[in-house]
Amino acid sequence: MKATINDVAKQAGVSIKTVSRVMNNEPSVRQPTRDKVMAAVSELQYKPNLAARNLAGTKSYSIAFIYDNPNAYYIIDMQNGILSACKKQGFELLIHPCNSKADNILDEITNMIRHSRIAGLVLTPPFSEMPEFVEQILRLDIDVVRIISGNTAPDNLAPCIMVNDLEASINITQHLIDLGHKNIGFIAGNASHKSTVERLKGYKKALSDNNISINESLIIDGQYSFDSGVFGAKQLMSEDTPPTAIVSCNDEIAAGALFAARLMGLSIPGDLAITGFENSPFSRQTWPKLTTADQPNLVIAENAANLLIAKSRKQAVTGIATQYTPKLVIRDSTGQLKTTSKIS
Repeated sequence: MKATINDVAKQAGVSIKTVSRVMNNEPSVRQPTRDKVMAAVSELQYKPNLAARNLAGTKSYSIAFIYDNPNAYYIIDMQNGILSACKKQGFELLIHPCNSKADNILDEITNMIRHSRIAGLVLTPPFSEMPEFVEQILRLDIDVVRIISGNTAPDNLAPCIMVNDLEASINITQHLIDLGHKNIGFIAGNASHKSTVERLKGYKKALSDNNISINESLIIDGQYSFDSGVFGAKQLMSEDTPPTAIVSCNDEIAAGALFAARLMGLSIPGDLAITGFENSPFSRQTWPKLTTADQPNLVIAENAANLLIAKSRKQAVTGIATQYTPKLVIRDSTGQLKTTSKIS
């Protein structure tokens, strides 16, 4: 027979209300009492019914993650990171994929919020970068935390976890310049995503800082997809003076660019150096493996959820990092520029 909250209270020698406060991670419980309750929970293998708790109480113990993003690896990392925080803090997670460009998107999310009794939303691009959307959601009296590209929050609407894509892109481009590359192409992601804007800015800044002129013909508009990488690489390599290196806006684009280069008979990195961004499984599934920027999406998502839960409980926020700079990971897809390259 499954243990109940009554069994835990009896075992720990406390009231049912105290057990409830411990399970809800409320800060008002003294540590010795908390330890006794958690020992009883462990011994009895007690698992609270979160759905019933949501229905019975006036407080919500669910948060939601809404997304519109074609990058499956990014979404999986976000889901797992948020879920990790929820499990540790006794919350449930509602996952709601949707189309950010749909005419009725606000009505759709409003209905979801009202029917699901959630405490708040974790927003990723493009939703986190839509201030009017955020304002409308906040009017529903729920909390919001945004994950967004940049080094400073764009406004004071809601707390942000910032990802410093610009600095990471500078580091990637500088790595190629240090290897002797000056004719460096860039394949962009979706133009509507701020991450694309920030990564392009970083690429341009690194070139300018090294007195390398920016050649707009080497900057290719694209999408965050493998096919976009294939198309972009073919377009770049058809230039009269093709690049000796390509900065890709994410690993999926880079994998496509590498595939296209192979079809053109180019060796990587002997003839062409290629970099990605994010350190997704794509970066480790190619041959050679991709030089990239490690963006710890699991940690970012978990911190966003912890920040949202603390805000919903009106607790002071401590120990939660609110800015990350993806770190350069050097692998075999980049190397010293060879003067005898097929494309020089």
